[in-house]
Amino acid sequence: MDLTKGIPIIKYENGLVSSLEDTVVKEYALTIILDGEEFITLLCTPSSLDCLTVGFLLSESIIKSKSDIKRIRIDEEKGTAEVSTFESSIIAKNLHGKRTMTTGCGKGSSFYNAVDSLSCRKVTGGLEASAKDILEIMRDFNKRSELFHDTGGVHSVALGTGTGIIIFHEDVGRHNAMDKVVGEASLKEIQMSDKIILTSGRVSSEMLIKAAKGRIPVIVSRSAPTDLAVELAVQLGITVIGFARGQRMNIYSNKERIKF
Repeated sequence: MDLTKGIPIIKYENGLVSSLEDTVVKEYALTIILDGEEFITLLCTPSSLDCLTVGFLLSESIIKSKSDIKRIRIDEEKGTAEVSTFESSIIAKNLHGKRTMTTGCGKGSSFYNAVDSLSCRKVTGGLEASAKDILEIMRDFNKRSELFHDTGGVHSVALGTGTGIIIFHEDVGRHNAMDKVVGEASLKEIQMSDKIILTSGRVSSEMLIKAAKGRIPVIVSRSAPTDLAVELAVQLGITVIGFARGQRMNIYSNKERIKF
């Protein structure tokens, strides 16, 4: 499925007016049908929809692992992801019929809030990485953002080791991009407790909790964290790094994982 679309525009620049075609990212509605009932509709970029579905259900604690899923079927034409589980959770049953449309950048798609962090165990991953390597990984991360460079309309999230990127996704919503990464890691049975999350967007409390649920010890952004994200990171043992650009970064919590 194409991820972009050409749209005619009028451009004004330095006093000159011209007609041309601009490239914009497509926004796609994906409805998750859970055990035969419509569960939620996400507005997303139409790529890796199976990863998005699995990652979303994991992040929302609807399922505990991919082994809870009996079958998943994506119908791109209908815009549906039909998921059958071996045993529907109490949360899923209570939330059937709740239909929220969101890009994932607001709080509309999230059924949890900061209190949800109380159910997260402290992350004790033994990962260590050098500041130099993290900045090098971020340079690679920025180069991979092809859809962003083409449209300027998406967020990027990646999963990496201390020296390189192993999973990369882009989406109109940063939460969606995070869920795609978590979903792909789960589907491929990639351990996340010794990995790093890289993100283009701000580190909010929701993003921090998604990392905690995935047992991910380090989250790095080229943007800023929120105060609540930092507070939760301290409580949950996660290293938060912001403004990782060029030759600099700010470490907001659990600095002992970073070597200088």
